[in-house]
Amino acid sequence: MEGGTGGPLLHAPEVRALESADHGDHSAAARRDLHPGGDVGAHLVAFLELTKPRITQLVLLTAAAGFYLGSRGGVDVGLLVRTLIGVALVAAGTNAFNQVRERDVDARMRRTERRPLPSGRLTPRAAALFAGIISVAGVLYLALAVNLLTAGLAALTLASYVLLYTPLKRKTTLNTLIGAVPGALPIVGGWTAAGGAIGPAVAALFWILFLWQLPHFLALSWIYREDYRRGGLAMLSVSDPEGHHTGRMVLLYAMALLPVSLLPTLLGVTGAVYFFGALALGLAYTGVSVAMTSAVTTARAWRVFLVSIVYLPALLTLMVVDKVVA
Repeated sequence: MEGGTGGPLLHAPEVRALESADHGDHSAAARRDLHPGGDVGAHLVAFLELTKPRITQLVLLTAAAGFYLGSRGGVDVGLLVRTLIGVALVAAGTNAFNQVRERDVDARMRRTERRPLPSGRLTPRAAALFAGIISVAGVLYLALAVNLLTAGLAALTLASYVLLYTPLKRKTTLNTLIGAVPGALPIVGGWTAAGGAIGPAVAALFWILFLWQLPHFLALSWIYREDYRRGGLAMLSVSDPEGHHTGRMVLLYAMALLPVSLLPTLLGVTGAVYFFGALALGLAYTGVSVAMTSAVTTARAWRVFLVSIVYLPALLTLMVVDKVVA
C-alpha cells in the first residue's frame, strides 16, 4: 500500500564532517558508502526514513486487525507480537527497496526530493543492503516463528510491490490496481498467522482493503499530478488533464467498496454494529466522491483523501469491537 503517507516522516539535520587525520582510506570509503560526512545519528534517521514509518504503521494496523479477526477463542499475544515483528521487517524492507528503485524519480519530485537517496544522505548500495537484510530476516522470521503460509504471503507482498508495481508505475496507469494487491495482503497475513483458514471471510477483508486504496490513491495522484508528471510516472491524473475519468473512477471504486464492506457481517465475522457503522462510513466515502464527477478540483480531491484516512481505521475498529466470537 503508498500514498499521502508515502512522504518522509523525519528529516535528518545536516551535519558537519569530522574527519580525523589518522583515518585510513578503508574507513573513509566505508563512511562514504553511507553518507559523505554524516554521523551515526543522522544515518539511523536516514535508514528509518527508508522504511516509510507511517506506511509501515498502517500495514501493522491491518495485520493486527486480521490477526484478531482470524483468532478463534482468545488471542495468543505472543504469536501476535511475533507476527507483527516479522510483518514490520518485511514492510520496512519493501518500502526501502521501493526507494532504491525509484531514487531517480524521487529526485525529480518536490514531494520526495529530500528522501535519503536523492538528498545524498545514503548511497544506493547501503540502502539496498539494508532493504535486503531486513526483508529476508522478516520472511525467515515469519516462517520460523509463525507459519509458512504467512511467510509466503509476506514474500508475495514484497515481490509484487517491488518487482511488479514499482516498475509499472513508469509504464501504465493500471499500476494503481497492481499496487492495491500488496497493499491488501497484510490483513490476509494477519488472519493466517492466527490460524484462520483461507476462505470467503478473509477474501472479503482482502477486497475491502483493495477497494479502499483506489479512491485514496486516485485523489492523491490528482493533488500531486504536477509532481508525478515531473517524475515521469504513468498516473491517470497525468494523462487526464480535465480529471473527468479520474473523478468517475474515484466514484466507481467508492461505490464498489460500499457493498463489499458489508460482507463481514453477512459472512458471520462481525455483527450488526459493524454492519451499520460500515454502511455509514461507506455512504460518507461515496458522498465525497460524488463531487469528483462534476468537477475535479484539488480541494475536492483533498476531501476524498482525508475521508479515506478516517475511513479505514474507523472500519477496522468497528470490526474489532463487533467481532462475532466463534
